[in-house]
Amino acid sequence: MLRVHFTADDLARVRVAAAPDPLWEITNSFQALISKDAPLLFGQWRTLVRPRMGRAHSLLAALLPPRGYSPDFLTPDLQGSFDLATAIETVLGTPRLRLRRDLALFAASAHRAQPMPSLTRALAEGEPAALRRLGSALQAQHHSALAPFWGQIRTQVDADRAIRARSVLDGGTDGLLEGFRPVLRWHPPVLEADYPVQRNVYLRGRGLLLQPSFFCLRRPVTVADDTLTPVLVYPIQHTLGWALESAGTGGDPSLGALIGRTRAAILENVVMGATTSELALRLGVSGAAVSQHTAVLRHAGLLVSMRRGRHVLHTSTPTGLALLEGVPPSV
Repeated sequence: MLRVHFTADDLARVRVAAAPDPLWEITNSFQALISKDAPLLFGQWRTLVRPRMGRAHSLLAALLPPRGYSPDFLTPDLQGSFDLATAIETVLGTPRLRLRRDLALFAASAHRAQPMPSLTRALAEGEPAALRRLGSALQAQHHSALAPFWGQIRTQVDADRAIRARSVLDGGTDGLLEGFRPVLRWHPPVLEADYPVQRNVYLRGRGLLLQPSFFCLRRPVTVADDTLTPVLVYPIQHTLGWALESAGTGGDPSLGALIGRTRAAILENVVMGATTSELALRLGVSGAAVSQHTAVLRHAGLLVSMRRGRHVLHTSTPTGLALLEGVPPSV
């Protein structure tokens, strides 16, 4: 079990990341790719991506076992930047002492590859050629496994953030932390989660970054080194069939069916997230009518719907936002 211990100062410094972290998605997606877990959510994606894997992925296979410790330097604190090039540059700029420390810990892990590849030893010494190969491997994983699906990844992370924002508005930080059940369990002042080992993390006033991750499976993950910026990477909800939708085989996204003031008004009202009942009240239509309209918008990729308890929260996608720019405001 993982137990994260908060002080009053920590509660004031809890935040949810503004976007998916490209490095956590690279590492989590690679581990999801080589596993067989969650076939309903990731089976189609694996079928599409596995044929694209090449030699560049062999280094990631050596560094990212499906379970157990993975080197912390692969997921550094990006300090609010989510640009892929900057992220990879940050990894390649890891001080040699950190490389040696993390890879020594990795070498002692029971889940590492046997034996340790020679390239990982070169990485531990910070050799430029080894670092360039690592950068190429990270780029290759993003290009093959993430880039074709990034619209769906970003959309569903944004939908999760809308849920978290509503939790804060309704109940403050307590409401936010309580809203992560059952993945996280808030027993003030301790946040608990299922974890493969017994682990206590003491925040000591540093606060906590909650990082939503599309490819995080089942339970949250965090860095092993307690001296690093505290981060808890948690799994988000998904909509089934997302991979085929991203690949362009999820149906006809014709915008002809979207002509109409009510659907335009729905798009305007879900920019910050809205439930079916809230939309019905705002627009003066029935809940059944809202459900019909949101189904069309969802099929066209203009909004995403996530169930939250008894309610369904609808949030616009980047495509929906772009369409709004050409739709006259409803009156």
